[in-house]
Amino acid sequence: MPHIAIISSSVRTGRNTHRVALFFQKYITDNNLATAEILDLKEYNFPIFEERFKFQEEPLKKTIEFADKIKAADGVIIATPEYNGGYPASLKNVIDLLYEEWHRKPIGIVTVSAGPFGGAQVMRALQFSLWKMHAWVVPAMYPVPKVESNYDEQGNPTDKEATEKRAKSFMAEMLWCIEAKQKMETAQ
Repeated sequence: MPHIAIISSSVRTGRNTHRVALFFQKYITDNNLATAEILDLKEYNFPIFEERFKFQEEPLKKTIEFADKIKAADGVIIATPEYNGGYPASLKNVIDLLYEEWHRKPIGIVTVSAGPFGGAQVMRALQFSLWKMHAWVVPAMYPVPKVESNYDEQGNPTDKEATEKRAKSFMAEMLWCIEAKQKMETAQ
């Protein structure tokens, strides 16, 4: 069974992105699609890094743990809010921290906004950064508009049927990419 790391990238007080990260963790495990764990950047509370992980002489224990979890994951879902058309510094910080760990890693992008467009602008910005890191960005994306009215604080969607229908399609693409990568690695 594949293992998926879900990065909850918002560190703000009163954050809403974490609601969607919780939803995906529940959805994945409840449907027996994979094992899933949330890597909560608020809990990690990383400092601003001055050097890439592989060049750090004495990396923090939590930095080593985070890098190991990304490397060990078969795929990563990044749940990010849209801040002024971009993604939060907390996420940029950990993307730039790693390099080899992102290489050919299937990554699904989940964007969240309080407005009606679900973080459409942040998708491009994040996608471009991940491509530069040689990550494999999954073609299906999952934008979440009006997050506060669509998910409660525990990650339960207000319209379970419609939300799970969208999640099923997104996860099918994510799992296909994970399986394709595993087959390619076995063939080499």
